[in-house]
Amino acid sequence: MCYSDKIMEQSLHNPPTLEELKHLRKKMRRTDIEQKERLSFLERMAVAISRCIGSAGFFLVLICITVSWLGWNIFAPDPMRFDPYPAFVLWLFIVNIFQLMVLPLLMISQNMNNRHSDARAEADFEINTKAEFEIEVILQHLENQNKMILEILNRLERHN
Repeated sequence: MCYSDKIMEQSLHNPPTLEELKHLRKKMRRTDIEQKERLSFLERMAVAISRCIGSAGFFLVLICITVSWLGWNIFAPDPMRFDPYPAFVLWLFIVNIFQLMVLPLLMISQNMNNRHSDARAEADFEINTKAEFEIEVILQHLENQNKMILEILNRLERHN
């Protein structure tokens, strides 16, 4: 039986005080900081690369390179073309290699995001459990106040 359960059991007639509740509180968790501190060097590198790859700037760079590559190999003089139209074999090879290298990095990043989401959900559950306990204490205080008010009213009615 944890300390909060003992207090709840004792508090049927005398709910815990604010000081007792403050004593029960644990320090709030910063899941984002916890997760960053647990990352290995390779995971940090994967996060940095996936953050860069997932940006609009990187997308624009890829579009510009693709348009330049394809444009050069379609419109340049024949002897200067290095990846002839319509196959673009070299371009497809380079893009496929890039995809094969980036895909595992993105999956690593997703796995780390999932771990972070799980830690956040756990922290949220802890907060919700604390809030539920404190709400129960408030309700007990209100019930005790109601009893006391009814007792006072009964005494006043008897004296009148």
